[in-house]
Amino acid sequence: MELTDTARRFVVHWGEMGTAWGVNRTVAQIHALLFFHGRPLHAEDIATTLVVARSNVSTSLRELQNWGLIRQTQVLGDRRDYFETSSDVWELFRTIVRQRKEREFQPTVQMLQSLVGTPEFEQESPDAQDRVRETLRFMQTLGVWTDEMLRLSPATLEKVMRLGASVQKFVRSET
Repeated sequence: MELTDTARRFVVHWGEMGTAWGVNRTVAQIHALLFFHGRPLHAEDIATTLVVARSNVSTSLRELQNWGLIRQTQVLGDRRDYFETSSDVWELFRTIVRQRKEREFQPTVQMLQSLVGTPEFEQESPDAQDRVRETLRFMQTLGVWTDEMLRLSPATLEKVMRLGASVQKFVRSET
């Protein structure tokens, strides 16, 4: 498949951003291609379009499936597996936030809880204890807030985000 200049720029940029976010470039580019294209593609098409090895595509597709960002589907009359992603940017956002919270955030909260619960922790300086406890409180609060925000409908979440920006402007003008 030949990409338009717009599609190519989108896919290349998304790959660059993926690396900044700690995601493999090919993984991000495949997701961008599926999102931009808006219909299922098979692995051979993806490999040819992005000019990457078929094995790299297979590995990247598995990673995207593990994140819940793509799903496997079939096309009538074709035995190959096709892959698609949601076209709903809010659904994708929620999936990424949930996955990152589960994979990165929660293990840190659990480690801090475990650390604070050890007898050795009480041997640390009061300042160090305060910093670790405050970090744990902050992360727990942020985790609860994230869960609450993810429960909102996309329309309500967008309103909350816009309201937050308005409140921030108001608070800044008061100082």
